Amino acid sequence: MSFDVWLQPENWLALLSLTALEIVLGIDNIVFIAVLAGKLPAPQQGHAYRLGLTGALITRVLLLLALSWIMRLSQPLFALLGNEFSGRDLILVFGGVFLLAKSTFEIYGKVESVEAHELHGSSARGLAMTVVQIMILDIVFSLDSVITAVGMSNQIEVMISAIVIAVIVMLIFAKSIGDFVNRYPSMQILALSFLLLIGVLLVADGFGQHVSKGYIYFAMGFSLLVELINLRYRKKVRVR
Repeated sequence: MSFDVWLQPENWLALLSLTALEIVLGIDNIVFIAVLAGKLPAPQQGHAYRLGLTGALITRVLLLLALSWIMRLSQPLFALLGNEFSGRDLILVFGGVFLLAKSTFEIYGKVESVEAHELHGSSARGLAMTVVQIMILDIVFSLDSVITAVGMSNQIEVMISAIVIAVIVMLIFAKSIGDFVNRYPSMQILALSFLLLIGVLLVADGFGQHVSKGYIYFAMGFSLLVELINLRYRKKVRVR
């Protein structure tokens, strides 16, 4: 790693911008981990957050170190129904379908009161299954994150530093966010709806229909604000 990189002011600006962007892009990752970790016994939830986000960090760094492979992923592999599909597109479609199926199943379970069986008797297996699912989606989210990083900076040191800082920040706040989401049933549905939208976004992107995540984040941010006001109002009514 060259020290000269950090003597250039534009690289520090790129680091700050990229770190902020990586944290924003990591929100969907945190929400997904929160939903899965919430189904584990309480003592294991912290492990799920740490393992999930550590896996995200490792995946992102490995992908950054394989930049030439990442660039080849954007090359068309075949055409279908007038659309060309690359390796990146296939990964996005697979990840989007997985997220759609998982979110739909979880929402159905919440609405119809179909409780998933907690694996108290085989807690190691339950944690392992949770981490595997997190790792599958980490690959998809990491791909999106790394492509963004490559577009914003041409210094590998800056990109890796931004991702490491972003994951550390997410590790600090992820458990608190997850506990808040899992404490309120309405927040769980909101989080699952958010993942459902992200799944649609990934599939659309895989089919060449790019939609800015900013629209999704704005919609979910507005919905979150409304729900927070709702929670405060219900709490005030209960006190009366």
